[in-house]
Amino acid sequence: MIILQYANIILRFLLEICGLIALGYWGFRVGNGYTMKILFGFGIPTFIAMVWGFFGSPNAKIHLSTISHILLETVIFGLPALALYASGHRRLTWYFVTCVIINRLLLLLWKQ
Repeated sequence: MIILQYANIILRFLLEICGLIALGYWGFRVGNGYTMKILFGFGIPTFIAMVWGFFGSPNAKIHLSTISHILLETVIFGLPALALYASGHRRLTWYFVTCVIINRLLLLLWKQ
């Protein structure tokens, strides 16, 4: 059981990384001109990573209430899902969302 719990934590980290990659991919596709592609492709994932690091991660500097944390988590993982969908990757969107939901349920079940 311990191995599955560690695997779930690793999955969470991988989902965070995949979410940042999805946002970067979307940013590069949506930006008009080289400067905007760089700004969106690197800027948006960097901003999201900073927000998550300060407020949402397990080692966050600022701890949020449970409801605020759930809202933040919904935004942090919802934006990449929307980015994937807007980029035309419908099936990948559903895989990502399904993995996020299963991962979150297991985090709650195992009190991680």
